[in-house]
Amino acid sequence: MGANISGGASEFDRNSEPRLSDLPENCVALIMMRLDPPEICRLARLSRVFRRASSADFIWESKLPSSYRDIARKVFDEITLRKLLKKDLYAKLCRPNLFDGGTKELWIDKNTGRLCVSVSSKALRITGIDDRRYWSHVPTDESRFHSVAYVQQMWWFEVGGEFEIQFPPGTYSLFFRIQLGKTSKRLGRRICNSEHVHGWDIKPVRFQLATSDNQQAVSLLYLNNKPGHWSHYHVGDFKVINPDISTRVKFSMTQIDCTHTKGGLSIDSVLIVPKENARKVVESE
Repeated sequence: MGANISGGASEFDRNSEPRLSDLPENCVALIMMRLDPPEICRLARLSRVFRRASSADFIWESKLPSSYRDIARKVFDEITLRKLLKKDLYAKLCRPNLFDGGTKELWIDKNTGRLCVSVSSKALRITGIDDRRYWSHVPTDESRFHSVAYVQQMWWFEVGGEFEIQFPPGTYSLFFRIQLGKTSKRLGRRICNSEHVHGWDIKPVRFQLATSDNQQAVSLLYLNNKPGHWSHYHVGDFKVINPDISTRVKFSMTQIDCTHTKGGLSIDSVLIVPKENARKVVESE
């Protein structure tokens, strides 16, 4: 009889053991709020309770930057924003989003929660861009915008632009993505035409940035990379402290010494990325 009683007690204890699925959904959601997005997604696969909890708006709003509304309005209309769950909004903002007629792109860096921005050559102010004797837009699959600006020859070289948004707090690095020469495909092979490359080794190019809160950076760099290789020329860094205030960033690259011509340069884009993750983002371009 003792064996039967003991066995009954064991069966009772086994059935009364708590399971993960017994946790209240709100408690699971509060736990998930303290986890990183990849960990949340892994837990969501454990059970229906965890899956439902993982969709709570307050979880994903805590993963979005505080200025996410200003960022989202660049790429989504108000009706779309009202319909999107925060989980879906986070997922969409972590992927590259084209806006301004396909001439700019932004996304949130998952590692830092900060903003990445790419500005195409078509969104830049380029002196003489409409004169086809000197400049042309070249279609290519080597740009995320499928087009680059190419200068054949120019005396006065001046390229600039600006971008304004409520950046999440942190330090950002700004780069110009450029290449000596013009690449194309012939019989499926990549080739580079460098016959017009000249003048960039005589005087340095002046790269400059300035922000609306009076931060400035200047770099004087010779363009001496091997033709046919895309390079990211670092202009400088700027720091954002208050995410509730829009920061306007102006940037330029110039070589206006008219004692010599220069040419054979392809300009793809300007890239703004979190400084601590800049190398990884640049290498993935």
